[in-house]
Order: sequence, then structure tokens, then C-alpha cells
Amino acid sequence: MTPRERADRSLASSFERYLQDKGKGRGGDGGNYRRNVARELKRFAEWAAGERGRDDWTGVVPDDLDRDPAFEDLDERMFREYARHLAGDRGLKQNTVQTYYRYISAWCGWCVNEGYLEAHYAQRASATAPLPEDDGRKPGDQQAWTSEQRHALTRHVDERARNAIEAYTTLPESTDPLDKQRARYTALKAARDRALVFVLAYTAVRVGELLRDPNDPRRRGVRWEDLSLDDGSMDVYRKKQQWDAASLPDPVISPLRSYRQLMDPPTERWPVFPTFDQRTLAGLVQDALTDRGERPEAITERREEYARDLLLALAEDIRPPSITTDGARSILQRLSEAAEIDIDHPKHDYLAPHGGRRGMGEVLVRAFGYTVAARYLDNSEEMVRERYSHIEAGELGDVATEALNDIDSI
Repeated sequence: MTPRERADRSLASSFERYLQDKGKGRGGDGGNYRRNVARELKRFAEWAAGERGRDDWTGVVPDDLDRDPAFEDLDERMFREYARHLAGDRGLKQNTVQTYYRYISAWCGWCVNEGYLEAHYAQRASATAPLPEDDGRKPGDQQAWTSEQRHALTRHVDERARNAIEAYTTLPESTDPLDKQRARYTALKAARDRALVFVLAYTAVRVGELLRDPNDPRRRGVRWEDLSLDDGSMDVYRKKQQWDAASLPDPVISPLRSYRQLMDPPTERWPVFPTFDQRTLAGLVQDALTDRGERPEAITERREEYARDLLLALAEDIRPPSITTDGARSILQRLSEAAEIDIDHPKHDYLAPHGGRRGMGEVLVRAFGYTVAARYLDNSEEMVRERYSHIEAGELGDVATEALNDIDSI
């Protein structure tokens, strides 16, 4: 099915397949979670059809058309309207509104991966703006990858990359060229995912500093020229609007070095984490070769020589864009599910990118204190103390317990 045909499909046509996918991997998705999601998807479809909402709401389908809501009717503005609809329901608590919207947002992300939607409209800032703030949430309540989760995810992507690279590098010389290209592409994707996970897990770099932001041309994603694997450093455009060096600790170096060797980028200006989206790469390759004077027939023949347009882009030095922060979230959703990681969090059912940063913050504060952690996290010590105050509170609780035991024993 082509992207155009998917866009023409009704919203409800995707629900059962989405729920089946959510039912795989983790037991919790098969029970209450799946039932709750199914209920909210049904309500969303009813709202989109104009059967729910304020009296003057007629749904997302243009007035001159008589059909069910389809994916082509959805955009950023529509999700903003739905957020406003949920927030205006006086019978829902603030956190419940957030939870119901997250169900729909997760479905939206899946629709992007499956080709029904072009972008994750539900996570855009303007779409979520009408949602109420989470009430009663403390810094320590934010997701932070635990040591067990970090080890489970890094083990999974490491094993996956090792297997894919070995399968590619041990192919017999007689292997068909296209089959060899397919194996290289699989290895490249696994190696990219491994490098991305290790960087997010161990560097504490903000995902917005690492990848491309479509709304900010200065954030074009790190390039190989920004990395110094020998020195263990990486130049990133910081939140404070200036370039700065971030540390690359030892666990990150080997995945990056192996990935770079496999990719063999034509120039140092290539993104470290390029998009693998076929639709994006197909358009990029066609436009670039057209600009170089190639005729359509020649372009078609050239593309047929390669199993994937990414490999042609590497061969012709047609530089693709970096993946976006939304893309990183989609990758981590896919990997968290494949690794069958146990995640118990009210907001995310996967290991979100910011959780890697917060997880490292927890490790650094506990091991070295707030001052060292603040330097590594590129934050003020005051802010780190505020965000990780639950650690100090817990330590003070241990001190109080010890003091009580000492006094009671007298």
C-alpha cells in the first residue's frame, strides 16, 4: 500500500492492527493498558467524526465530503483541537487528560512509522499547548533510566548490531551484489541504532543537541566533523545557544568507531545519525541526481543498482538530513519493545531519550555529588540540586534512620 493509499484510509481501519502490535512483547499491554487504549481510540474516532465535543464541532472531515475521518484529515491543528477538547472536559482530572492524550499520541507515532501520517503531529508543541500541566509531579518523578533498564537496552542493541555486522562481513564472495547490499544496510541500521542508544545512555547530552530540529536551522544534528573519538569529545550546540564540547565516555567510543568504519562516510560533514526513511531518501537522491544533470531514465537505472537509496547516497555523496528528535523517540519505542524492557511509568511506555540523560544524572549525583554532575550535565549546580532533590531527601532519610537507631539503642 502506497503512502497516498494509507492517507486515504479511515482512522478506525488502523486501530486493530495497532492494538495487536501493542499486545506484543510486554504482558502489561495485553490487559488494562490495551483496553484503555482501545477505549480512547474509539472516543477519538467519534470526536473526529463530530459525534463528541462542543455543540458547534462538526469533526475533521470537510463539510463538502460524506465519508469517515481519514488520515489525510489529520494535522497539527486537529490534534491541538483534540487536546483542547480533552482539557475542556470538567469531569477529567489534569493527569487523566494527560494520560488520555498520551494514548492518542502513541498511536500517532505508530501511524508515522507505518506510513499513515507524514509527521508526529500529536507531539508538536502547538498541539500539546492546550493540555494542562501535570499536577503534583516532582523532579524525581520524571523518567530516568535505571541501571537495569540501561543495561538491558544497551545489551539488546549491542547484540543486534554484532549479529548484523557479522552476517554482513562473513558473506561469501559469490554473494549476489544486491543481497550483499541488503546485508550492509541491515548492519548499518543496527549499528546506527546502537550508537544512538549508547550516546543517549552515557553522555547525558540533550537529544535536541544531538539531532536535527526542523524548526531551528542551527540544530542540524551532529556530524562526524564534530566528533573526536581519540580525544573522547563531541561538539554540540547547547541549550544556552552556543557551541560547547561534551564528553564521550569509554562505553560510547567503540560503538561509534565500529559504526563509522561500517558507514565510511564520503566526507566529515555527513550526519552521524542520518535518517533511514526511504521516502525522504528517495526524493533526496532523485533531486540531487537531477540537479547534476542526470536524465530520469538514468536515475532510475542508477537507483536499481542499489538495494537502498541510502547506499546510493553514500556512493554519490548525497548528504541526507539527520534524524529528528521525533525520529529518536520512534527508534527508542521500537527498541524498548523489541528488548522487552519492563517499564512502569505514568507518561512513557518506552525508554524516552530524556530518560537516558536523567538516568546519568542520577548516577553522577550519587557517585560524585552535585558539583561534578552539574558540569557533566551542562547545568547550574542549583538546577541540578533542584531536579535531583529526591536523592538528597533519600540520603537525609537514611541519616535520620541511623540517628534514630543510635538513640533508640541507648
